[in-house]
Order: sequence, then structure tokens, then C-alpha cells
Amino acid sequence: MNTLTEANTRKIIHIDMDAFYASVEQRDFPELQGQPLVVGGDPNGRGVVAAASYEVRQFGVRSAMSCYEARKRCPSVIFVRPRFEVYRAVSRDIRNLMYRLTPHVEPLSLDEAYLDVTGISVHKGSATLMANWLRAQILQHTGLTASAGVSFNKMLAKIASDINKPNGTAIITPKDADAFISTLPIERFHGIGKATAKRLHTMGITNGADLRRTSADVLVQQFGKRGQFYHDIAHGRDERAVQSKRLHKSVGSETTFRENLDDDTALRIQIYEQTTDAFQQLHKKNLIAHTITLKIKYADFTQITRTHTLTTPFSSAESAHYWLDKLFLNIPRQLPIRLVGVTFSSLASAAQLLPQLNLFE
Repeated sequence: MNTLTEANTRKIIHIDMDAFYASVEQRDFPELQGQPLVVGGDPNGRGVVAAASYEVRQFGVRSAMSCYEARKRCPSVIFVRPRFEVYRAVSRDIRNLMYRLTPHVEPLSLDEAYLDVTGISVHKGSATLMANWLRAQILQHTGLTASAGVSFNKMLAKIASDINKPNGTAIITPKDADAFISTLPIERFHGIGKATAKRLHTMGITNGADLRRTSADVLVQQFGKRGQFYHDIAHGRDERAVQSKRLHKSVGSETTFRENLDDDTALRIQIYEQTTDAFQQLHKKNLIAHTITLKIKYADFTQITRTHTLTTPFSSAESAHYWLDKLFLNIPRQLPIRLVGVTFSSLASAAQLLPQLNLFE
């Protein structure tokens, strides 16, 4: 029995930039075009892969892999350091192109976003034509390619954007959704991670058809509230709206050192640099923060975090230094340190400060 009908009238586009960080580097530095490129880490194997070009992906190199492993798989790999300010600037340009199409844009990261184009009349009202127009605009204005998924809910749009990568568009209609979901491996469902997929396999559930045949009661018993979500997506149901005013939960910045550090002064300098970068992100997003977290990763890859919360928001990066110094003094120091990170959280709109500022006028 087909559980989906043409009555599903929402039109959702998921845009996913192709190897975004690596593509920006290849665009800006022609000598890197066509080369097996990794953004992140260094040739000595420090750090992790932030992005991998399609040339190096042929060797099995993927994001979040250690750079040491990337070098093993592709000895000719080229490592470049990330330029996040450049990536953010390009992302803002792409976001502005999206807003030409619809105000209903939900960014997921610098390189992907959902758009709700329901009721939009341009391009004959066709979400597919809108997606292709947007991809063409992105290429024209940034020199970068994007892939698009078009469907009637967020889950299927996101899955569709990966079908014709790179530089393609895929559509999943209500008519085709049941058949598509039935053969889809459970690992491809957005929201089902590796650990959950492993548990589902032990239950004999390997694809969408298996998941659809499993009752909601059984899934809830095994996975709690998430079980109902798995049951819904197996039937193509995803009522989540595109959140055009999504509030960030945290804003942070971190760096992995070329050599492990154990000098307090050098470490504090690095911590302050990450604080400045994170606070600049807060300022650009027009946010304030009440909580700061210091992240430390040791030479053996173990890591800890230390957190402090204020009743009033941090007014500047420098205002956080006192608390970061106190947090830093309280961390164990038996091993050298390979990474430091600073994250602001407990966020709110900076507009909340206006009544306080008016008191001093």
C-alpha cells in the first residue's frame, strides 16, 4: 500500500556545496586544481581532515579522518591549512543568493542549507527549476558547484542531494518515495548513525522496507522517542519545518598544533587567539553568550573540557581571558597538549542588551 500521495504539497530544496573547503582552495589557487587535496592538518599527520577534494576521495580519504591515515592512503596528498574567514565570506554570498529565491532558509553549516519554496511562483512554480537556477547562480557568482535535492520533506531532500553528486540535482516525488525508501540502506537515512544502524542490523533491519515493517511500538521500546522518528521516516513522514530563524546553540573555534605544546605562555596565546575568533563569530551573528568552555586535547588524543557561566554576558574576547586563565590552571598537565578550543554557549540575541544600554543614555 502506498502511504504517500500527491497531497504532500511542501516543496523543500536541500543545497549541498561540493567539497566546499577544498573547492574554494582549488578555485583560489589554480596550481591545486586536479590535485589530491586535503584541507586541515599537516604533512606530518597532525590534525584531522576538514575537507577532501574529489581527487583524493578516490583513495578513500574522507572528512574527519586523521591526516596520518590520509597520508597512508594517498602518499601524494597535498595538505593546506583552513582559511575559515574565506569560507565564511563565500558562505554568506551563497546565502544571499538563496534569499533571492525565498526568505525561508535554514543553514545547517557553511556549506549546506534547506530552503522551503512552497508557494513560490517563479520558475513556473517548479522546485526543480528553482534548484537548478540556484546552482547556476552559485556557479556564476562564486565559481563553485553545488548539488541539490528536491522533495516534499527535509529528510528526503537531504538524501536526494547526495544522489547526483557532484554538480547535480535529484528529485524524489511523493509518487516515487515509497519505492525509493524501500530499497534505501538504513545507513543512508538522515538521523540514523553508525551505532543505531548496527543495532538495527542485529534486529534484522537493513533497509527501508525492513524498517517500515517494524512496528512503532517495537522501535520505541528499543530506541525511546527516536524510535517513533525512525518509524515515521520509514513511511516518508517528516513534518519538521524549515527553521529560517534558527538560534545557534554554541559558537566556537579550535586549532591543532603542528607540534605538541607544554609551554604555558604559548598555550595561553593560542587560547586567546581562538577566543578572539569565536567572539568575532558571535558579533557577526549578533549574539551574546553567558557561558565559555575551554577544550583541551592531549598528545595521547584524550580530551577534557572546563566550563564557566556568568550572570551577565561576555562583553568582549578580552573579558573572557580572566575566566579562561582560571579554567586553564585547573586542567591536569601530565602530558603535552595538541589542541585547544574555546566555545561560547548559553546564547541569546544581542538585542536583549538594548534595554540595559538605554539605562546609560
